[in-house]
Amino acid sequence: MKKNIIFSVCAAAALATGIHAESSLAEAVKNGKVNGNIKYYYINTHKEKSSGNSTSFANSIGGKLTYTTGKWEGLDATVTFMTTQPFALPNNVDTSIIGRDNAVKAGQAPGSVAGQKGFSVLGEAYLSYSRDNFSFWGGRKVIKTPLINAKEVRMLPSAVKGAHASMNLEGGFRVGLAYLDAFKHRTSSEFDNIVKHALGDKTKEITGNESGVVVPVCLSWKGEKNAIKVIDYYSPDFMNSIYADWNYRHKHSDELSYAFALQTIMQDSVGNADDNLAKVGSVTGGKAIKTRAGAAKLTVNYTSMALSAAYSKVLKDDGYHDSLVLPWDGTPLYTNMITANNLFLSNYGKALGADSAYIGGTDGIKIAYRQDFGAFGFSGYSMTLSSAWFDNDRFAKTQNDLNAVLAYADEGFSIALKGIWVRNSAGAEADGTISQTPILHQYRIIANYKF
Repeated sequence: MKKNIIFSVCAAAALATGIHAESSLAEAVKNGKVNGNIKYYYINTHKEKSSGNSTSFANSIGGKLTYTTGKWEGLDATVTFMTTQPFALPNNVDTSIIGRDNAVKAGQAPGSVAGQKGFSVLGEAYLSYSRDNFSFWGGRKVIKTPLINAKEVRMLPSAVKGAHASMNLEGGFRVGLAYLDAFKHRTSSEFDNIVKHALGDKTKEITGNESGVVVPVCLSWKGEKNAIKVIDYYSPDFMNSIYADWNYRHKHSDELSYAFALQTIMQDSVGNADDNLAKVGSVTGGKAIKTRAGAAKLTVNYTSMALSAAYSKVLKDDGYHDSLVLPWDGTPLYTNMITANNLFLSNYGKALGADSAYIGGTDGIKIAYRQDFGAFGFSGYSMTLSSAWFDNDRFAKTQNDLNAVLAYADEGFSIALKGIWVRNSAGAEADGTISQTPILHQYRIIANYKF
């Protein structure tokens, strides 16, 4: 009902203006702009478990095509067509760049035929309006926030459906309010109700409803060297999540600069979910959600290289479901790695699971080094090396991740070669049961052209 009111008001305002500006509207449509990208993605995943070894891979080509009208009385419209089309697939397919979420939602194994099928979707279709310090959008849109994100590094981005309004205030402050009722996972061909996507077939059992919404409220401030952001993601009868961070940047000279950041995340089940999850026999083993996490990061930039170190901690509380709940492609912790990132827990119905840094009780440490080779005469070339350790007294062994990325970029074209090596990759089920994969190796080739 609230969403319908929002869209009705905006539509009425647009029509009222249009009575006097039909020719301008036609000109705005005529003067629209087209942009997009074409992406090739190869992924190869090898796992070694006590139950046996497995190797899967996939090739896919796809991308996005976006059309945005010109401005008309502060109003414009955007539509984005998205597609991923696999080819040369083996018998054992890694569907994480194709239709993995489609398979999971159908109750099938991620690598099943349903997950191997390419798809096309209207990923964005929204109106936006801006005037002075006010801005608004409504419809389907790709957004980037700490807990609801796009994950554009994969084949296609995730997207939401809803509306968002924001206002810039004096002194560097900004406030925003959104109403989101649907989410499209990057490996899904459909938009699903945003809470239904998180909890799947357990939605009514947990929340008492077949669907739900998320209402994010944001307050941010940006100064010359400091920036602070606080976002409250409220989902009635499901969960309230508060994310906050502080960033400080200092430029010592043209060659040397550094940045320091702190973040915290607090999550609690609310309403029906708080009662139902606490019941004996619930999917979480009779535990309501109560998660507390924090992290710190230091980055030093010197000429053409950057060094960073980060630490994260998710507090342990055996009386509650204490792992972070991240159903919508948010991977916020500073110790996040290429695979140690909770991404598969954003698949349909998997929200109450967790992995690596995001499991209750986990301490994470990450170090990273990035080198831009332009200073040595190799313009466009760069390398990033990073390693992380995740320790938890619930783990049989400490998890260790090593990532290497070689990249080249020139105007609209880029290519990246990625290597991921993981020992004792940890995952937690909704009831807190921990399992570890002794060896995981993954290799990726990603070529992208933007136009």
